[in-house]
Amino acid sequence: MLKIKKESGTSYTFSLQSESGQTLLNSIPFSSRDEMDKTIANLKVLIGQSSVFERKTDYNGKFLFTLKNSEGKILGNSMLYSSEAGMENGIKNLKTSISLLPDTIDL
Repeated sequence: MLKIKKESGTSYTFSLQSESGQTLLNSIPFSSRDEMDKTIANLKVLIGQSSVFERKTDYNGKFLFTLKNSEGKILGNSMLYSSEAGMENGIKNLKTSISLLPDTIDL
């Protein structure tokens, strides 16, 4: 499920959630609605590229991933996971959520 939020001023963010309602990815702020809409429209293409997911470990030993565009710009961050397997499952669930998005999104 896709949720869009207008932040203060003219910035916009989106989040992608699993069917159970768990947040899988929170986007960076976008300076315009048009920029965000174009990014969302491109998500299905991006998830087919393995290089768009960067796996990380924070200083407390928790796992997370970032989603990047094809130029390497960060588009969003995942929640923290207690295990590497949980993080990999989060990536799998994110890919599923994105694949279920309609081809055109009326935003």
